[in-house]
Order: sequence, then structure tokens, then C-alpha cells
Amino acid sequence: MTFVDDSSPQIAPVGDGALLVTFGTVISPAINRRVLALVAALEAEPLDGSAELVPGYASLLVYYDCLQLGYDQVEAWVRQRLAALEFQPAGPARRVEIQVHYGGEYGPDLPYVAHAHGLTPADVIRLHSQRDYPVYMMGFTPGFPYLGEMDPLLATPRLSTPRSRVPAGSVGIAGEQTGIYPLDSPGGWRIIGWTPQRLFDPHRQPPFLLAPGDLVRFIPVV
Repeated sequence: MTFVDDSSPQIAPVGDGALLVTFGTVISPAINRRVLALVAALEAEPLDGSAELVPGYASLLVYYDCLQLGYDQVEAWVRQRLAALEFQPAGPARRVEIQVHYGGEYGPDLPYVAHAHGLTPADVIRLHSQRDYPVYMMGFTPGFPYLGEMDPLLATPRLSTPRSRVPAGSVGIAGEQTGIYPLDSPGGWRIIGWTPQRLFDPHRQPPFLLAPGDLVRFIPVV
């Protein structure tokens, strides 16, 4: 893959009610920080009629009401905020600890991940829990955090056939990323553990435990 110069983000229309700002074409902490900085800048100076901001790994989708705003207005608003980004220092990231029961009934794929890399289950737990993971984006189901990157020694492909049900709280691996299932749902990630912490609660404000830009540290429960 190649990089799109993050000093010159690309802006393009998406249908008649959204535009996409693209900073790059790879997963990169530096690029993702630029995405989240733009989110903060746009939220700090909202445009009347603007709607939802949806950050991704290396891009930001900006939805707006096309009955209230024209594309040129929204693009000008975004470009103004982009021009000011270099003068806005990044704030400290929020660090969230997630307690995890690894292996056994909670992590049916832990033995496979260990065997695939010539490791012991204890090695996998140690490597998985020894670093902070940035939350790149939310997606798939409400509250699902895409976290990365893991130690390359743990990189493991998804299941060839997804499970029809993965329990809420399951901690999984897919490639060099890790994540947590907030709800019971189908899924093909390799499940190595489970957390009792609720990532999504519609009666809580905010309903999501995690947000893009947070740092997650997994804490093994002995």
C-alpha cells in the first residue's frame, strides 16, 4: 500500500449528503491521530446543519443535511479546520483497563494461537497484555473497538468459517488487530479470552465504554 500525504488530505463527495476526508491508505497511529484531531476540531466549531462524524482508521466521513447545506459549504468548513490542525496540540489519551479471563471456556482459540506461533498459552497472554492498544475506530456492532497493533508474534488469521454466535465480552484476534465483542453476535475472530466489563449499555451515558483515541490495556485475571 502507499501513503496519501497526511499534510494534504484528500476530500471527495460521497453521495449527496456526505464527504470523505482521507489521510492515508494504511493503518498508522500517526494518521489515525490526525483523523481524531480533525473530529475534535469540527466538534469544537460545528457548522449549522452538520450531522454525524464517523472516524475510520485513516479517514473521516462527514454526514450533513443536504437540504440545509451545500457540498461547497461543508468542504470549506472542513478545509478551514484542517488548516488549523497543526496549531492544535494533541490532548492526553484516556487509558482504560479491561480485565480479561484468558483461555479455558472463555478463550477457546488460545491453544490454537499459541500452537500456530510456537508459543505457550502463557506467552500469548503475556504478549497480548503487555502493551497499550489505541482505539482506532468503532464499528461492526455498537461499541466494538478496533484495537491495534498487537505484537507481530500474535498475528493470526480469522477463522475460515465464522461462528454463528460469539458471546458478548469475548476478546479476539484478527490479523495484527485485537478487539472486544460488545454484544452476542456472529464473528470470525480468534477468541482468546473474555471480559465481564460491558462495552455497550444503552442506558448509560455515554453508552459506549470506549471511544476512538482511548488507550486500552488488558489486565489478566488470575
